[in-house]
Amino acid sequence: MRIFIALDIPAEIRARMSEYMEHARSYAPDARWARVEGLHVTLKFVGEAGDMLIQRIKTALATVKTAPFEVKFEGAGFFPNPKAARVFWIGVNGEEPLTRLAAAVDAALEKLGIAREEKPYHPHLTLARASSHPLRELQPLANGPSPQFGTMAAREFFLYQSQPQRGGSKYTRLERFRLE
Repeated sequence: MRIFIALDIPAEIRARMSEYMEHARSYAPDARWARVEGLHVTLKFVGEAGDMLIQRIKTALATVKTAPFEVKFEGAGFFPNPKAARVFWIGVNGEEPLTRLAAAVDAALEKLGIAREEKPYHPHLTLARASSHPLRELQPLANGPSPQFGTMAAREFFLYQSQPQRGGSKYTRLERFRLE
Protein backbone atom coordinates (compact mmCIF):
# COMPACT_ATOMS: atom_id res chain seq x y z
CA MET A 1 0.00 0.00 0.00
CA ARG A 2 1.33 3.48 -0.90
CA ILE A 3 1.11 5.90 2.05
CA PHE A 4 1.91 9.43 3.18
CA ILE A 5 1.27 11.73 6.15
CA ALA A 6 -0.48 15.09 5.67
CA LEU A 7 -2.68 17.88 6.98
CA ASP A 8 -6.13 18.14 5.45
CA ILE A 9 -7.52 21.46 4.17
CA PRO A 10 -10.95 22.82 5.25
CA ALA A 11 -13.77 23.00 2.70
CA GLU A 12 -14.00 26.82 2.69
CA ILE A 13 -10.31 27.15 1.79
CA ARG A 14 -10.64 24.43 -0.85
CA ALA A 15 -13.55 26.38 -2.37
CA ARG A 16 -11.37 29.50 -2.75
CA MET A 17 -8.61 27.39 -4.27
CA SER A 18 -11.07 25.80 -6.67
CA GLU A 19 -12.22 29.24 -7.90
CA TYR A 20 -8.60 30.32 -8.37
CA MET A 21 -7.77 27.11 -10.24
CA GLU A 22 -10.74 27.54 -12.58
CA HIS A 23 -9.54 31.05 -13.40
CA ALA A 24 -5.93 29.88 -13.84
CA ARG A 25 -6.95 26.89 -15.98
CA SER A 26 -8.07 29.30 -18.72
CA TYR A 27 -4.44 30.49 -19.03
CA ALA A 28 -2.98 26.98 -19.36
CA PRO A 29 -5.65 24.48 -20.43
CA ASP A 30 -3.04 21.93 -21.55
CA ALA A 31 -1.37 21.68 -18.14
CA ARG A 32 -2.03 18.67 -15.90
CA TRP A 33 -4.21 20.20 -13.18
CA ALA A 34 -4.58 18.77 -9.69
CA ARG A 35 -7.98 17.78 -8.39
CA VAL A 36 -8.95 20.26 -5.68
CA GLU A 37 -10.36 17.47 -3.49
CA GLY A 38 -6.92 15.84 -3.50
CA LEU A 39 -5.00 18.89 -2.23
CA HIS A 40 -3.31 18.37 1.14
CA VAL A 41 -0.22 19.62 3.00
CA THR A 42 2.26 16.75 2.85
CA LEU A 43 4.32 16.22 5.98
CA LYS A 44 6.05 13.02 4.81
CA PHE A 45 5.75 10.73 1.80
CA VAL A 46 6.54 7.15 2.79
CA GLY A 47 5.78 5.14 -0.35
CA GLU A 48 5.00 1.44 -0.36
CA ALA A 49 4.38 -0.19 3.03
CA GLY A 50 2.93 -3.52 4.09
CA ASP A 51 0.28 -4.03 6.78
CA MET A 52 2.81 -4.75 9.55
CA LEU A 53 4.83 -1.59 8.81
CA ILE A 54 1.64 0.47 8.61
CA GLN A 55 0.69 -0.67 12.11
CA ARG A 56 4.16 0.30 13.37
CA ILE A 57 3.83 3.68 11.61
CA LYS A 58 0.48 4.31 13.31
CA THR A 59 2.06 3.56 16.69
CA ALA A 60 5.03 5.84 15.94
CA LEU A 61 2.83 8.70 14.75
CA ALA A 62 0.74 8.48 17.91
CA THR A 63 3.87 9.54 19.83
CA VAL A 64 4.21 12.81 17.87
CA LYS A 65 3.26 15.63 20.22
CA THR A 66 2.96 19.27 19.18
CA ALA A 67 0.48 22.03 19.91
CA PRO A 68 -2.15 23.10 17.36
CA PHE A 69 -1.09 26.00 15.14
CA GLU A 70 -2.27 28.16 12.25
CA VAL A 71 -1.51 27.62 8.57
CA LYS A 72 -2.01 30.34 5.96
CA PHE A 73 -2.55 29.57 2.31
CA GLU A 74 -1.28 32.49 0.28
CA GLY A 75 0.70 33.41 -2.79
CA ALA A 76 1.50 31.47 -5.93
CA GLY A 77 4.70 30.62 -7.74
CA PHE A 78 6.67 28.24 -9.93
CA PHE A 79 9.25 25.47 -9.64
CA PRO A 80 12.04 25.60 -10.55
CA ASN A 81 11.56 29.27 -11.54
CA PRO A 82 9.14 31.45 -13.58
CA LYS A 83 11.13 31.21 -16.83
CA ALA A 84 11.35 27.41 -16.76
CA ALA A 85 8.06 26.82 -14.94
CA ARG A 86 7.30 23.10 -14.67
CA VAL A 87 5.10 23.30 -11.54
CA PHE A 88 2.57 25.98 -10.51
CA TRP A 89 1.90 26.09 -6.76
CA ILE A 90 0.10 27.83 -3.89
CA GLY A 91 2.14 28.84 -0.86
CA VAL A 92 1.65 27.20 2.54
CA ASN A 93 2.81 29.25 5.52
CA GLY A 94 2.74 27.41 8.82
CA GLU A 95 6.00 28.99 9.97
CA GLU A 96 8.10 27.17 12.56
CA PRO A 97 5.27 25.01 14.04
CA LEU A 98 4.59 23.35 10.66
CA THR A 99 8.30 22.72 10.10
CA ARG A 100 8.58 21.26 13.62
CA LEU A 101 5.62 18.93 12.97
CA ALA A 102 7.15 17.68 9.71
CA ALA A 103 10.49 17.14 11.51
CA ALA A 104 8.77 15.28 14.37
CA VAL A 105 6.98 12.99 11.91
CA ASP A 106 10.29 12.41 10.11
CA ALA A 107 12.07 11.60 13.39
CA ALA A 108 9.33 9.20 14.55
CA LEU A 109 9.45 7.28 11.27
CA GLU A 110 13.25 7.24 11.13
CA LYS A 111 13.15 5.02 14.24
CA LEU A 112 11.32 2.47 12.07
CA GLY A 113 14.05 2.54 9.42
CA ILE A 114 12.23 4.96 7.10
CA ALA A 115 14.81 7.38 5.72
CA ARG A 116 14.74 11.02 6.82
CA GLU A 117 14.05 13.69 4.22
CA GLU A 118 17.30 14.97 2.74
CA LYS A 119 15.97 18.28 1.44
CA PRO A 120 14.69 21.13 3.64
CA TYR A 121 10.92 21.14 4.16
CA HIS A 122 9.19 23.62 1.80
CA PRO A 123 5.42 23.13 2.05
CA HIS A 124 3.33 24.07 -0.99
CA LEU A 125 0.27 22.83 -2.87
CA THR A 126 0.92 21.78 -6.45
CA LEU A 127 -1.90 23.08 -8.66
CA ALA A 128 -0.55 22.21 -12.11
CA ARG A 129 2.34 20.49 -13.84
CA ALA A 130 3.60 21.27 -17.31
CA SER A 131 2.58 18.70 -19.87
CA SER A 132 4.92 19.40 -22.78
CA HIS A 133 6.20 22.96 -22.40
CA PRO A 134 6.85 25.30 -19.44
CA LEU A 135 3.85 27.00 -17.85
CA ARG A 136 4.88 30.49 -18.96
CA GLU A 137 1.28 31.41 -19.79
CA LEU A 138 0.53 31.39 -16.03
CA GLN A 139 3.12 34.07 -15.24
CA PRO A 140 0.56 36.94 -15.28
CA LEU A 141 -1.12 35.29 -12.28
CA ALA A 142 2.11 35.08 -10.31
CA ASN A 143 3.00 38.69 -11.20
CA GLY A 144 -0.41 40.01 -10.08
CA PRO A 145 -1.70 40.54 -6.55
CA SER A 146 -0.74 37.74 -4.17
CA PRO A 147 -3.78 35.45 -3.81
CA GLN A 148 -5.09 34.85 -0.29
CA PHE A 149 -6.99 31.63 0.34
CA GLY A 150 -7.44 31.74 4.10
CA THR A 151 -6.06 30.47 7.38
CA MET A 152 -6.83 27.18 9.10
CA ALA A 153 -6.19 25.89 12.58
CA ALA A 154 -4.13 22.69 12.29
CA ARG A 155 -5.48 20.47 15.06
CA GLU A 156 -4.81 17.07 13.53
CA PHE A 157 -2.88 15.23 10.85
CA PHE A 158 -3.60 12.02 8.97
CA LEU A 159 -2.02 8.88 7.62
CA TYR A 160 -3.30 8.50 4.05
CA GLN A 161 -3.34 5.77 1.47
CA SER A 162 -2.67 6.89 -2.11
CA GLN A 163 -4.24 4.85 -4.90
CA PRO A 164 -3.11 5.94 -8.38
CA GLN A 165 -6.04 6.15 -10.79
CA ARG A 166 -6.77 7.59 -14.17
CA GLY A 167 -7.26 11.35 -13.75
CA GLY A 168 -5.33 11.51 -10.46
CA SER A 169 -4.76 9.52 -7.33
CA LYS A 170 -7.49 8.73 -4.81
CA TYR A 171 -6.58 9.48 -1.19
CA THR A 172 -8.11 7.59 1.73
CA ARG A 173 -7.59 8.48 5.38
CA LEU A 174 -6.30 5.50 7.35
CA GLU A 175 -5.75 7.11 10.76
CA ARG A 176 -6.15 10.47 12.49
CA PHE A 177 -3.69 11.97 14.99
CA ARG A 178 -4.63 14.93 17.19
CA LEU A 179 -2.31 17.82 17.92
CA GLU A 180 -2.34 18.66 21.62
